[in-house]
Amino acid sequence: MSHPTTYHTVTKSFHWLTALLILAIIPLGVIANGLPFETSDQLATKAFVFSLHKTLGVAVFFTALLRILWAVTQDKPGPLHPERKAETLLAEVIHWVLYISLVAVPLTGWIEHAATTGFAPIWWPFGQSLFFVPKSEALSHTFAGLHWMFGKLMVASILLHIAGALKHQIVDKDATLRRMWFGKGDAPTVAPHVTKAAPPLIAVIAFVAAGFAAYGLGFLEKHDGPAVESAALEAVASEWAVQEGEIAITISQFGSAVTGNFADWTSDISFDPAPADVMGNVTTVISIGSLTLGSVTADAMKPDYFDVEAHPTATFTADIKPNGDSYIADGSVTIKGTTVPVQMPFDLVIDGETATMTGGLTLDRQAFNVGESQSDAASLGFDVEVAIALTATRN
Repeated sequence: MSHPTTYHTVTKSFHWLTALLILAIIPLGVIANGLPFETSDQLATKAFVFSLHKTLGVAVFFTALLRILWAVTQDKPGPLHPERKAETLLAEVIHWVLYISLVAVPLTGWIEHAATTGFAPIWWPFGQSLFFVPKSEALSHTFAGLHWMFGKLMVASILLHIAGALKHQIVDKDATLRRMWFGKGDAPTVAPHVTKAAPPLIAVIAFVAAGFAAYGLGFLEKHDGPAVESAALEAVASEWAVQEGEIAITISQFGSAVTGNFADWTSDISFDPAPADVMGNVTTVISIGSLTLGSVTADAMKPDYFDVEAHPTATFTADIKPNGDSYIADGSVTIKGTTVPVQMPFDLVIDGETATMTGGLTLDRQAFNVGESQSDAASLGFDVEVAIALTATRN
């Protein structure tokens, strides 16, 4: 257990392990943010550094929890200069800011990561999600802002903590630093430490103020540059009018599935259930700018991918044909100005004047020149899974 003149070896180990982790993840985060990602190799490097940053951040979170649980069971030595009340109070406040930040900074980053999908997975075996965090881009951006602001508060407290340690070592020439180093340091016996209410209260107020500052400065809002305007689609007079439905796509990014969907699309459908070689046809126009695709939504709109400014829509046209007990849409898909023939098997259930359809197909993004710079399937998979479900009524 702790001794009145020094700290326990476990306490020292927690202290220096935390210091090493923090000194690693801060520069990793700065470096990762600044790395380019125009090619497959650059993207893989950026993702690797971000994954390392996130993985070590989770390690900091659990190490901090263990450290705090250990600390509450221990008595620690009191200050060497209790008569310096202002200095002692400042040191206590900084310690509490550090304790809170060691939990708050990695936790906000983890929640930001869990609230979205895609890019730079955490390497711990927890998966992308947290059971209490819904998938929400707005929530992700909120916690990204808190993570950034709390991180700055943590860095400031670390710098003050280091400055205080150096002051004790160089100016005061006392045993403050020796008490936290391994071995039996030569330190005077002092009165046991007494925890007061003011330091933790001030530290909590500092974090609340940082949260309000982040809100006031707009850090909790989404800032991805100018918003992409979705193409305005013309209304269609369809024989079968879609009442509800979804067009979803799933990509593979660094081996993890990322699913999104298009919010705006129209379908002109004609169909006669009477047996025939061709039972109808369909033309579906999709507004590319209405796509939501996790953390990579903004990137998906860029020229190397969908190039939404030059090609705001995609089109699927097909004849509807019987296919055994189900059906097949035999036609083509046009994306980014390139038309590729496709066949999409689907199931159809008709109940009176209402039809329910589910189907899907796999597209090769390379065939449409989407993501040409990402030539490595390990970074961005070539296959894109498309899933369609809709309910339509006959006009």
